[in-house]
Amino acid sequence: MSALFHSLVYQPIYNLLVFLYDFVPGGDFGIAIILVTILLKTALFPLSQKQIESQKKMQDIQPKLKDIQRKHKDNREKQSRAIMEFYRENKVNPLSGCLPIIIQLIILIAIYRVLFNISQADFKASSDVLYSFIKNPGDIGRFFLGILDLSKPSIFLAVTTALAQYYQMKMVMANKESEKPKTLKTKPDQKESTSPAEPDFSEIMMKQMLYIGPALTLFFGMTFPSGLALYWLASTLFMIAQQWYLLKKTPVSTRLPAAS
Repeated sequence: MSALFHSLVYQPIYNLLVFLYDFVPGGDFGIAIILVTILLKTALFPLSQKQIESQKKMQDIQPKLKDIQRKHKDNREKQSRAIMEFYRENKVNPLSGCLPIIIQLIILIAIYRVLFNISQADFKASSDVLYSFIKNPGDIGRFFLGILDLSKPSIFLAVTTALAQYYQMKMVMANKESEKPKTLKTKPDQKESTSPAEPDFSEIMMKQMLYIGPALTLFFGMTFPSGLALYWLASTLFMIAQQWYLLKKTPVSTRLPAAS
């Protein structure tokens, strides 16, 4: 598995980064990192689009799912069967949004290892990792725009990245809140049900990650070389622009009727 990761993920990203460093006028390693981020995110755009479409569809079916949960609240086995049947009938896969997250995590690990290994090698590219057609630049400049030392942690970059990630998470939550359906009445002359609803664990996790995610980013950004934080920042800004575009572009699907 390690050899597969090295050949299919780590080595291509390593070579792409070195190639772009050679390509960028002035040899700015920070700009090369940003370009790699944009290229990787653009390549993953179709997966990200499917992820957002899946998230929107899951939001649309929440009223129906909660109706099923209330209807079978005393029989967990029957509740599970009804939910799985509902997924099957409506062609919904609750795990379909996991693939882009897994791929992004793998790429993040690869980027971390690439930047860490280059930093540990005193900012020199390894000929053992480079393809034969990629020129070895020798010493790699460690400053971004001649100011930021990418070999050392940067408090400013760590804080900026954490704030950008917080904004991106808030953006997702704001969209989710705006698409929540209003409480439905079972009949025109009935009052809204006051029975306690099933806890929305996805919403609870989202609210926790709103603070946990940026806090972890801040910690790692202040611990590791700032080249990694620069990648996180560029990646987060790309995701903010991508989410804005896709959420505006993807229409909200028609709400499913409440359970009978």
